[in-house]
Amino acid sequence: MAALELGPQGLSSRLDWREGLPLMVTPRVVLRELRRSDAPALCRVARSPEVARHSWPAPPTVEAFERFIEWSWAERAAGRYTCFGVVPRDSITAAGIFELRPLQPGFFRAELGYFIDKPLWGTGVLQDGVRLMADFAFKAIGVHRIEIRVSVDNARSNAALKKIGAQQEGRLRASFVHDGAYEDQYLWSLVNGIDHVAVPGTRARAEIAPAQAAV
Repeated sequence: MAALELGPQGLSSRLDWREGLPLMVTPRVVLRELRRSDAPALCRVARSPEVARHSWPAPPTVEAFERFIEWSWAERAAGRYTCFGVVPRDSITAAGIFELRPLQPGFFRAELGYFIDKPLWGTGVLQDGVRLMADFAFKAIGVHRIEIRVSVDNARSNAALKKIGAQQEGRLRASFVHDGAYEDQYLWSLVNGIDHVAVPGTRARAEIAPAQAAV
């Protein structure tokens, strides 16, 4: 396992994320590459009613989640997608994900998506995770603009994004569907060089693990 030094401002732009995702740590949460062994926990979280209420349909079985995890490794290696597992600092079990997908070629503009287990709501894990993902996107990938879409009635998520300094740019009409009903979403953004999202208490090193070892 290789290690990459972090400067005082977070991740270095020298990181080749296609070879493996960094281990990013705050006092509250660890973000790391997904592992096959994460599939049972992630399937349970994603299909819980509280989480599924605000998310697009997740893989329906543990086996389907395992295939999704393997797909995420291949897409990361091809430079088309990244997905981190969310692990609370007092645990070894994944309790959610953060994913980043390009909206324009070369990741000039990207969409950040996530889901997190209900016991972690209101603990600051979401804020830390978004800050870490913004640092990774801007410095390691070279993203210029991050967009985040959140249902208008997802009060906790909208409040968390506002707290960390994301900008609410508008309301997207009928952009999400739940139980056959169309719902509006808020569009939030973080722009590199304009929105400064500090990552408090970030660990000083990031360990890079090959995907093949993430089992």
